[in-house]
Amino acid sequence: MTEEGHLPVTQWKMKDAGHQDIKETLVKEFGIHRIISHLILNRHVRSLEDAHRYLHPSLNDLHSPFLMQDMKTGVNRLIRAILAGEDIVVYGDYDADGITSVVVLYKFIKELTDRVSYYIPDRVQEGYGLKLPVIDRFKKRNVKLIITVDCGVSDIEQIAYARSQGIDTIVLDHHEIADELPDTAACINPNRSDCAYPFKHLAGVGIAFNFLIALRGTLRKEGFWKDGRYPNLKEYLDIVALGTIGDIAPLVGENRIFAKIGLELITEGKRPGIRALKEASGIDGQIVDSFKASFCLIPRINAAGRIASALDAVELLLAENMEEARPLAEKLDLHNRRRQAMEKDILNEILAGLGSNPDLEKMNALVFSSDKWHPGVVGIVASRLVDLFSRPTFVISLKDGIGKGSGRSVSEFNIHKGLQQCAPLLLSYGGHYRAAGISIKEDDIDEFAGMMDEIIRNSVQSSDMVSHTLIDAECHLEDISYDLIRQITLLAPFGCENPEPVLCARNIKAAGPVVVGNNHLKMRLTSEGASVNAIWFGMGKYLGAVNNAKLDVVFSPQINYWNGSTDIQLKVKDAVVLS
Repeated sequence: MTEEGHLPVTQWKMKDAGHQDIKETLVKEFGIHRIISHLILNRHVRSLEDAHRYLHPSLNDLHSPFLMQDMKTGVNRLIRAILAGEDIVVYGDYDADGITSVVVLYKFIKELTDRVSYYIPDRVQEGYGLKLPVIDRFKKRNVKLIITVDCGVSDIEQIAYARSQGIDTIVLDHHEIADELPDTAACINPNRSDCAYPFKHLAGVGIAFNFLIALRGTLRKEGFWKDGRYPNLKEYLDIVALGTIGDIAPLVGENRIFAKIGLELITEGKRPGIRALKEASGIDGQIVDSFKASFCLIPRINAAGRIASALDAVELLLAENMEEARPLAEKLDLHNRRRQAMEKDILNEILAGLGSNPDLEKMNALVFSSDKWHPGVVGIVASRLVDLFSRPTFVISLKDGIGKGSGRSVSEFNIHKGLQQCAPLLLSYGGHYRAAGISIKEDDIDEFAGMMDEIIRNSVQSSDMVSHTLIDAECHLEDISYDLIRQITLLAPFGCENPEPVLCARNIKAAGPVVVGNNHLKMRLTSEGASVNAIWFGMGKYLGAVNNAKLDVVFSPQINYWNGSTDIQLKVKDAVVLS
């Protein structure tokens, strides 16, 4: 097969925005480009009111946190603990969502009482969630209240044990709920069937932030702050944004409000820990969008919990000056380099094993295991494999006959529901639609792989298990301008369920393609007098295919900043060579 025969790389799907009657109204009402109007409709905006909220996200649009079941009960229990001088522990997960949840909750409560501490379990030695030996240690310290963040809803036995020891638990969690709720002082989770809170897609840190809104509001009514000065919760949103984006939560509704305001604060860089992390990441002084947060800042926060101690990341975000923050940021950067090397080795080992496996196309689920792999990085490898093969994937680390693994899925398959059907084979599992963790006996892995493969075969069309490029709208090259790109930024921050806009232009000539950097394909695209630079990352192998060819091109327009100057550049997603 020729190189030209490999194009396009993905299947193209054109989104149907519908509601054409609203499109012109949006153009006139907001003074936006017709393409922007189309993009907004693609994001399920159906009224002028919705469009205004989308274009101008505001904290005023947040729902009342008291709509969450058990919110008032949980807040009141914490206030009683504060007033009674009880010892309180904030207990979190070791990923970016859990780390940031611990930071915002601990930091706020610390301003109310000195009788608060935090705890994050070691990923390898202890694992996810509450553990009985840790509860015993809390008992010896006379702890009376545990607040779990980004975990706890599945810890039925552990929370019952804590209660038997005279310790209450407040659960702040967003993970899927199994058959029963734990016996808590309060279980706050929007996924509860009896929870009236309208927005169901908060990350753990978003629930923690809502808890703080409710806590501050209650304390204000009770006259807790005698001088009328109380904490400004907006200042916490830089941390909330990192946790929300890091958990790949849908960047719509309240999550988008948190992320947009939080990214502005991250760019401003007042918090020493985040400024030090920006320095270590090489982006100090730059505008930080969701992509820079995702690829520069969050991996370093996650790396601590993956291969070292999540407490390093907590200490960084709590640091009060740059002298304290810089060594911690450098430490996280070193953790991240080690994490990258581990991940690369595992991925290359799996790809070498797959080779030219003739059965690959028939496999609906990919399941890999080894006793040589670090459990802290298997989730990242699973994500890479999903990107490469568009199949739900599990990567499992083995030790002493037990496997601890991470699963990642495609948008067409709810991996948590799939695991529910495999429950008899699993020691434990948890997660949500796109990501999950499992514990399994080594001897049961092959049967698990076969069962998961069958579940996916019966629930997802094989034609859907391929990589797709979703196109928002067609345009002409002459439409691409600085003003259009400026208007596109109104739709940011981009991420899960609010993707970066993707446009398509047809019958375009590619001129002067060259391979630059790490196998990137750079070229000049021209059509009807319009001309613009373009780059196709990692696709240098198509140099011969596109040289002087006529193409249909799918891309995202962006501003390229280089050596103090700017120009428009198209970030190519895919292309078709026209005959």
